[in-house]
Amino acid sequence: MKFFLRSAGKHCVCLFLCSAAFVSQAAGVDLAIRAGKILTMNEDDQVINHGVILIEDGKIAAIGEKSKVLIPNGVKVLDASDRWVFPGLIDCHDHVAGSLWDLNDGVFLSNPDLRSLDAVAPGNNDMKNALAGGVTTVLLIPGSGNNMSGTGTVVKGAGGDRLEDVVLKYPGSIKIAQAGNPESYWFGVRRAYMNYNTRQTLKKVRAYHDKWKSYEDGKTKKKPGYDPFLHDMRGLFRGDFAASVHTQIYQVVQMTITMLNDEFGIKAVLDHSTFDGYKTAKLIAERDMFVINGPRQVYMDASNRRLNGCAAMWWQGGVRKLGINTDAPVVPQEELAYQATLACRYGWDTFSALRGVTTIPAQALGIEDRVGSLEVGKDADMGLWTGDPLDVRSVCHKTLVNGKVAYDSSKKRRY
Repeated sequence: MKFFLRSAGKHCVCLFLCSAAFVSQAAGVDLAIRAGKILTMNEDDQVINHGVILIEDGKIAAIGEKSKVLIPNGVKVLDASDRWVFPGLIDCHDHVAGSLWDLNDGVFLSNPDLRSLDAVAPGNNDMKNALAGGVTTVLLIPGSGNNMSGTGTVVKGAGGDRLEDVVLKYPGSIKIAQAGNPESYWFGVRRAYMNYNTRQTLKKVRAYHDKWKSYEDGKTKKKPGYDPFLHDMRGLFRGDFAASVHTQIYQVVQMTITMLNDEFGIKAVLDHSTFDGYKTAKLIAERDMFVINGPRQVYMDASNRRLNGCAAMWWQGGVRKLGINTDAPVVPQEELAYQATLACRYGWDTFSALRGVTTIPAQALGIEDRVGSLEVGKDADMGLWTGDPLDVRSVCHKTLVNGKVAYDSSKKRRY
């Protein structure tokens, strides 16, 4: 099942508009937002005080200071002049956007053909709670009870009741767990066998992909046979999606580096990345890999009797593609911002943590052309906060997905 898997092209009006008269000609604008402060999270880390956002067909059509962006006559205005407007939060590790019972069918130690897509449940109660916490996009992935438990799906928290209304990207990843749960699979396995099993599966996928690529490039005339067990995995070797790797102990993280990144050339996103995994930070930084830390934010290092903040230690080790996850429902999905706050409490810096729940996970999932920052042409996904999203005293009063209000605390506050 493959549909709308890649992002739609940008079609909106313009970049930052200096001519208010020109903006007023944007007859298709559906909604205007007056904001007290806009944290765009763009490449320039631009913060706009007393700004305006224009939305057209679910996309951001214009964004800038109110003196430079004129609201067209007759357009509905959402007054957030006493609010901070922030991009919708993104979580790379979620199990609640679908039926939790259908995500852990560990038939074999490797199940790359199992699809979280089949378990997506649009508009379920857990995702409604997520919206109340400003979370608009998540990666729904299978559990880690076996080495390779299936494909992930990038899902929005709102947008409609149909699958095609909420799925942003499929496949969104392939879930790999190198240790930390698969040991309990059936007869019991350990790291040597798990590493062997993962390597053999990836070799099969690569050989299968190479045969198809040779045929598609016209180098061979005989069409290869179709294998449903391996076919969706071809995207892993095309770079269409990443491997979400449940890995956290430093020896296991080293195997992620040497096997997945170095040997197979796969885009591996380190998931969990807790305990003492940060001891490999220099190796990760040298390879410019992604680390999505959580749900634990602190580790007691018995080797030197220190209590370390995991995100802070990754950062001090040079890792800059650093994000935060909840592993929902381990931590409730709506508490993603709180997890980033905890990371700051244990030594990380605030603006990097803000990136860690917006731009970094978007880049890790290859959806940064759609979400992760507030820029012209991107999806109008955002939260209207009472203050800094990482200040625990702040709350998200409204959340927009595709330019429509998906959560409004004035109508029904969820927590």
